[in-house]
This record gives sequence, structure tokens and C-alpha cells, in this order.
Amino acid sequence: MSATGKLAATSVQASEEMLRVRQRALMRQRINRGLVYLLAILICLWVLAPIWFIASMALTTPETVRTFPKGVLPFIPFSFDTMEFFLTSQGIIPGLINSIVVALITLVLSTVIAAPAGYAISRYIFPGRDFYRLSILAVRAFPVVILAIPLAVVFINVGIYDSVYSLALMHTALTLPTTVLVIGSVFASIPYELEEAAQVYGCTPLQAFRTVVLPLVAPGIAASAIFTFVMSWNEVFAASILTVRNRTLPAQVLATLNQSSEPYQFAGGFFMMIPALIFIFFIRRYLFNMWGQISK
Repeated sequence: MSATGKLAATSVQASEEMLRVRQRALMRQRINRGLVYLLAILICLWVLAPIWFIASMALTTPETVRTFPKGVLPFIPFSFDTMEFFLTSQGIIPGLINSIVVALITLVLSTVIAAPAGYAISRYIFPGRDFYRLSILAVRAFPVVILAIPLAVVFINVGIYDSVYSLALMHTALTLPTTVLVIGSVFASIPYELEEAAQVYGCTPLQAFRTVVLPLVAPGIAASAIFTFVMSWNEVFAASILTVRNRTLPAQVLATLNQSSEPYQFAGGFFMMIPALIFIFFIRRYLFNMWGQISK
């Protein structure tokens, strides 16, 4: 065989070997991708299966809830009887109203306080700024009981114990650190050069903030505000300590949990999950943007 033929045969063998290597690499990539998808599906099932089961029990008849073994929708009758039974139970409607009032007051107070604080720590460099951030985060690490019990004593002495306003102050103290850090990260994502450019074209600092920065950060502030609402809505420990007659919905459900029936428990759990589910569905795009990803 000539040198040219040997070279051609060697080239063919090399090409076949490279093709096999590429095929093995593609196979490994597909296997790894399949394992990642499988793991993601298992995690989703782990999270969604209890939610689906609770929703199935809440959206069926009380008789179906009491049966055993229990099923899930769509294999059981669909009905709002269980939810109606829960909403007409004693103390639920007043607790629902108290929860909404407390969450709205907490939302307003947290946003009004956290917006300027978040702007300050994201725009200005001052001594102790990093320590201030860590201090804010450290407050969130304290157990709720450390704040709830001393505040209960203070509220009793002041005369505002067992009211929605005192509970809203407590929830504001709990949600404010997270709100400050989230809003601060939203302001930090807006380049300061945009404000400087607006001031170059004749805007005052306040006008530059109102016309340039505020429209850009409004979605992030709205997401933070709704997140604060959900945190206040779900909080139960402080609400159980600071209220007796004016309980919020989670505190009311917890107080009657041992004496309640299964339909009451399932409907209460599902009803309290609804705001969090709505929050995640509508605000997910802003959360992705805060994490540096693009959502479509």
C-alpha cells in the first residue's frame, strides 16, 4: 500500500475514533441531563404532592374527607362544601378580617420604612454600612419568642395588648429586615449613572429619583411588599401570644386544631396556603430578575 493510501486509512480510523468519542460524550451529556430532569421532577412531586392532597381534601365533601382510604381529585367528588363548612365555623371570618388588617398595616409600615433604608444602604457609602447590613440580618436570626414575650409585657403595660395594631408592630419588626435587604438589592441593581445622567439634563436629585429610578424599582418594591404581606399572613407564633380575642386566622386555626374535625383542618390548611400560591405565581418573574436571571 502506498503512503497516500496509508495516510487515508489512518485519517479514516482517526475520524471514526473521534466520532465514537463524540457519541460517547453526547450520550453522557444526555444521561446527565436526564438525571437532572428526573431529580427536578422528584423535587416538584415532593413539594406539590402534599399541596395537591390538601387541595383535594379541601375541595370535596366533608363525608369524602372522613372516609378511608382517602383519594385525590379528580377521583373524588368536587365540592365547595368543606370550604363552606370552614368559613362558617366560629371565629373564622373575624380571624380572616384581622389577618387582612394586620397584613396590610405590616405591608405599609415595612415598605415605608424599608424603602428609604434600602436606598441609603445601596447608594451611600458611610462608616459601618456592612456592619449595619449584618445587624439587620442578625435580627432575623433571633427566635420569635425573644421578641414576642417582652413585647407582650410592654403592650400590656401600655394598654394595647390583644389588638391588631400591636400585632402589626410585631410583624413589622419581623419582616422589616428581609424587606430592607430585598429593596436594597433592587435599588443596587439600578445603575447610579442613570440618576447622574438625569441630573446632567436638568433634573434635581428628587426629580431624577422620581422620574428615572422609581419606575424601574416599582415592580421590585411591589414584590417585596406582597412578600411582606404573605409573611404576616402566615405568622402564627407571635399572633398566638399577643392576641386572645382578636386572633388572626392562623392563630384561630391553631387554637382550635385539637378539637376540630378533619374537614376543618384540611380546609384551613388550604385556605391559608392560597395567598402564598398566588404570590409565587404572579411575582415569580421579579424574583428571577432579583437572582440575575431573565424570565419570559
